[in-house]
Amino acid sequence: MFLITHLIFGAMIGSLVNNVPLAIVLAILSHYLLDLFPHIDYPLTAEERKNKRKILFGFLKLAIDFLSGILIIMLFSSGRPIVYVCALAAIMPDLLTAFRYTVPNKFFEKHYQFHSKIIHTLFLKDKKISNFWKVFAQVVVIAVSTALMTKGIH
Repeated sequence: MFLITHLIFGAMIGSLVNNVPLAIVLAILSHYLLDLFPHIDYPLTAEERKNKRKILFGFLKLAIDFLSGILIIMLFSSGRPIVYVCALAAIMPDLLTAFRYTVPNKFFEKHYQFHSKIIHTLFLKDKKISNFWKVFAQVVVIAVSTALMTKGIH
């Protein structure tokens, strides 16, 4: 799933839930919930990870995705620190997955197995869903989350 989707959904949680520890836990869990639904990822294949241009382009896409999410949060949220903490908490599972590639250890490997091999395929195994619907689902989550985030302004 695009980072922007997780960031904005997490920010929405941070703007609506007044209990800080609960908001952070819900933001982390929201990542796994959203990844159950059809979506598009943009991971690099093993072959692409050997190509420096593809790696650079991949990082550029991630940076634009991340910064777009932060910009929307800045424009439509209250700006309270918990909103940003929850936005970052919502992308933590993807960061843990990325660490698996750079810092191999048992925790990161177990998380990868859970996140990528179970959550991402639980309901989508053997399902053929067009990219249009995968992107559309994320656009709906972003729009609804942004609207609810503005309602949570205190």
